[in-house]
Amino acid sequence: MPSFLFVCTGNICRSPLAEAAMRAEAKRRKLDVEIDSAGTGAWHLAHPPDRRARKIAKKHGLNIDSYRARLVTKEDFTRFDYILALDESHFYYLRELAPAHTRDKITLLLDHVPGREGEEVLDPYYGTEADFDVTWTDVQEACAHLATKTLDRP
Repeated sequence: MPSFLFVCTGNICRSPLAEAAMRAEAKRRKLDVEIDSAGTGAWHLAHPPDRRARKIAKKHGLNIDSYRARLVTKEDFTRFDYILALDESHFYYLRELAPAHTRDKITLLLDHVPGREGEEVLDPYYGTEADFDVTWTDVQEACAHLATKTLDRP
């Protein structure tokens, strides 16, 4: 089974929501898959997700209260099969950090949604609760496509 790492800036908004969405997809398929999230910056290390991210997850029947922010590590590039950046800054940061032989694992999350290739997931941190709804919709759609592409294989 493939493994997945979702990466955003502080690991408290977008990437935890993407992690939760992918966990829900795996659970729906009754699969035990390694799924995690991480950040590129250390501002929120060991903190739970933003309260608005927790609220939107609960709205969709998911509990992310136990998640804790962490940084991307060099080991992540060998540990995970798919490394999914939530925006271009994360994509380029990850490409710089990654050993050369693992760079092909890194994609933008929305690259997995037909017609949305190259798009970024909205960072809702400085926005409103409505922005968290937009972010949730994007990560949920992308994870559904990613799961179909990677988890539904025979």
